[in-house]
Amino acid sequence: MSPKTEKAPRTAMAEDGSKGGRRSPAKAPASRRSGRPYLPGDLTPAETLARMIRVDQAGEYGARRIYEGQLAVLGRSQAAATIRRMHEQELAHLETFDRLITERRVRPTLLQPVWHVAGFALGAATALLGEKAAMACTVAVEEVIDEHYAGQAERLGEDEAELKATIEKFRAEELEHRDIGLEHDAEGAPAYPVLSGAIKAGSRLAIWLSERL
Repeated sequence: MSPKTEKAPRTAMAEDGSKGGRRSPAKAPASRRSGRPYLPGDLTPAETLARMIRVDQAGEYGARRIYEGQLAVLGRSQAAATIRRMHEQELAHLETFDRLITERRVRPTLLQPVWHVAGFALGAATALLGEKAAMACTVAVEEVIDEHYAGQAERLGEDEAELKATIEKFRAEELEHRDIGLEHDAEGAPAYPVLSGAIKAGSRLAIWLSERL
């Protein structure tokens, strides 16, 4: 008879399923990172942040030009002081994103020359319809910006806490502008639903384009 072959002792299994009685090191819970891709083809975190900063700089530039167009028409009206205050806040927002564009080495939107003209034209055109129409423009734009900034804040993680705080601060100030517009009877503007809907559609298109171009 051939000699009996001894079987190698079976490796003991630990309670956690690891071999040899050793526990696998516990994985630390992954902290939520900004723009972390979840599916193949998603933007990288760097690409997501670049889009955010690019579009926000473009949006604040456009807002500045809208108020400048309104002041060109309503500079001596009763609403002038209110429009100037909102304009000053937009300048502060723009200064912040201009700095971030430089610090993060983000390419500005290629459409800035378009927004330079389009923003001023929108501000001046609505102002020519009267103070209420100018305020209706403000309300419509700021409602879109509120949605936009809220979405960005939701996507930013702990690694971008400072940028998130900045966006939330600016969002609160944009909502103040919306409330000011409503207090100045924006909804009393001629054909308010049509005017508001058209401005919102244009603003959303501008956001989509500025993120990508």
